Amino acid sequence: MSLWLIATLFGGLFQAWRTAVQQKVRATLSVNAAGLVRYLYGFPVGCLLLAAYHYGSGSALPNVLPGFWLNAALAGFAQILGTNLLIMAFGYRNFVAGTAYAKTEAIQGAFLAMILLGEMLSPLTWFGIALGVGGVILLSIDSGSGRSLLRQIIQPAALCGLGAGFMFALTAIFVKRASFMVVANDQVAAALITLVAVLLLQTLMQGSYVALRERDQIKPIVTSWRVSSQVGILAAVGSAFWFTAFSLAPVALVRAVGQVEVIFTLFFGHFYLGEQLRRREVLGLVIVGAGVVIALAGHG
Repeated sequence: MSLWLIATLFGGLFQAWRTAVQQKVRATLSVNAAGLVRYLYGFPVGCLLLAAYHYGSGSALPNVLPGFWLNAALAGFAQILGTNLLIMAFGYRNFVAGTAYAKTEAIQGAFLAMILLGEMLSPLTWFGIALGVGGVILLSIDSGSGRSLLRQIIQPAALCGLGAGFMFALTAIFVKRASFMVVANDQVAAALITLVAVLLLQTLMQGSYVALRERDQIKPIVTSWRVSSQVGILAAVGSAFWFTAFSLAPVALVRAVGQVEVIFTLFFGHFYLGEQLRRREVLGLVIVGAGVVIALAGHG
């Protein structure tokens, strides 16, 4: 099994786990504070991962080319916006639905990668991505609401989730561009350098906002460290896997396979947050899984 595929699967697992824990933090923190704990507590973990990898490999830290920090900053800012929109989506609908809307990033990322990075995919892979997105939409529809599909798509939770997906797709693009600007033959090292840079900049950006505009949130961020630190650890480890995958494979393919996060999300939503698992969601899972398999078949 390819390293990028393994990294993507673990990235999806840790991201779903982190989002479930972050949903519980959201009950006591503002949107921006709940987002900040991801970076504030994740940055030291990212540094430890980078140090451990370079100690184990025995290699020196690589240099970066001009433009690295700009792309890292753009990736960090896009991820901040995406995370905030995702947390806002949770406030309108449940954990599973919010994440499902955000996973439309697979097809959004495919188009952005084609336009901005020149990544081309086979027709079969495009079909697999579209099928997976169809499964995601099925997961997000509230059949008991009595509203049409169009009205459900334009409601606040959907708009926040779709916006989050777009921002996460942009994050992947800028992460890949930043990793290309690391002077290293080792793509894992490039991914970890990029991770640490992005986490540092995100802590500075969102930390400054909270310190200036939401100073009352500083104490809850500190006092909630037992749960908030879990968010940071899971986010840093998950991002390390995602960034590695982005550096090794086309962004669109990574995001297509990354839709397995929805499967992990349903299980976390059911067993960790106590949300009910419905038959339609099981069907959506099957469709998402089929889309991932077809997307891989088209690539290989």
